[in-house]
Amino acid sequence: MQPTTSQRPQSSTRKRAYTRMKLEEQGYAIDDCSKAIELDPNYVKAYYRRGLCQLSVFKPQDAVKDFRKALAIEPKNALAKTQLDATLKLIRRVEFEKAIDVGEQKSSVDRCREIITDGGCELDKDYTGPRLEEGGKISQRFVDEMLAYFKSGKTLPRRIVWDIVLACYDIVRSEPTMVEVNIEEGVTCDVIGDVHGQFYDVLHLLSLTGAPSEKHCLLFNGDFVDRGSWSMEVILTLMAYKWLYPHRMFLNRGNHETDQMNKMYGFQGECEKKSGELSYKLFTYVFTALPLATLVSATKPPRTTGGAILSSDGRKRFFVVHGGLFSKDGVTLDEIRKIDRHGKQPGNEGLMCELLWTDPQEANGRGPSKRGVGIAFGPDVTRRWCTLNGVTGLIRSHEVRQDGYAIEHDGLCTTVFSAPNYVDQVGNKGAFIRIDSAGEREYVQFEAQPHPPLKPMAYNSPLANAMM
Repeated sequence: MQPTTSQRPQSSTRKRAYTRMKLEEQGYAIDDCSKAIELDPNYVKAYYRRGLCQLSVFKPQDAVKDFRKALAIEPKNALAKTQLDATLKLIRRVEFEKAIDVGEQKSSVDRCREIITDGGCELDKDYTGPRLEEGGKISQRFVDEMLAYFKSGKTLPRRIVWDIVLACYDIVRSEPTMVEVNIEEGVTCDVIGDVHGQFYDVLHLLSLTGAPSEKHCLLFNGDFVDRGSWSMEVILTLMAYKWLYPHRMFLNRGNHETDQMNKMYGFQGECEKKSGELSYKLFTYVFTALPLATLVSATKPPRTTGGAILSSDGRKRFFVVHGGLFSKDGVTLDEIRKIDRHGKQPGNEGLMCELLWTDPQEANGRGPSKRGVGIAFGPDVTRRWCTLNGVTGLIRSHEVRQDGYAIEHDGLCTTVFSAPNYVDQVGNKGAFIRIDSAGEREYVQFEAQPHPPLKPMAYNSPLANAMM
């Protein structure tokens, strides 16, 4: 016997699950859907939405179970049928790509270099866009022309894309897992949060920060790609600056610089359309070489301490990472330095996963992740970790903040988010943090900029679009 309307799960539970999906709180949404199913085992929407949430944290096998259950209850449910077929197709593609990767001895870096050497990736004779300097060297002139070219809606040819990405790879692969940046007197460092393929906002952001230079560092703290529809333009801009200013431009890996997220949230589709499948494989390989964190240290004594936690030599220093802290106490900076990230995806547990995925919570202690991956950590966890490691504060990104930034955990944890009006819907400001040689911080906010009429998520998997 089917439950009557009055027996249906409370509407607040159903609405809360839907809202949490929109807020990217998939872990909480899965819990809400599960509670709704406990109240009504035949509630089709709960299975369907839980399946979508399982997909968003890349658990397609679990999603298949939910979609099949929804169809068992309601065989003519077109949405569940469409998502089941798309999910099975995704699983087959992932398994096929794994088999191909196992059979290939060369990395995409080696393959691209071999093609270039063999003359298989030359510029067309009629190409009139930006060109590298003689000898394949980069210059500020090239970067300026490239940005103007992108702004006009044009894409770079594959050869120049490869030159930029390969040059960036040679630099980042030699960097340690935790890069250390010392801010000398007269130098500033800007920490920038998620930009998510919002190229026109990145252009405005760069007009506020200024380009990297001998007196100015830029540190982009992950999630360069996905969701926004100009991810190629954004990542090529950042990699070109890394090539031009290797000791003043820094790139931390985010949870969206991973193959699973790129398959779902747009970068794979965009990259393959603009530059081809091998270019996408090249990017995903280079993403695995990106550092996981950066330790930004002042070189001058602080002007004021205010009870701040200082390093053993009395300096302020900041641990900058995309996600946050750990599921256990006692993790040291040395342990982070020793993580072997090359060629690796973060998985669903362990230090690498937690660096990219965790979030702060208001309550002390640790709790379940609202995302379904990683954990949530409280103010006491942050204080113990900062005290253990002589770190003045944690700077992380990974979450929208309406003001572009938020100072949390008694001032020890700051979230910075640099994609204003995220996916053209949220209405938030963007922000970046400027740190000087004494460790003083300035917070700069900015508003979203107009962009051409291409919607966010334009290149996404149909699976991801169903969750928007």
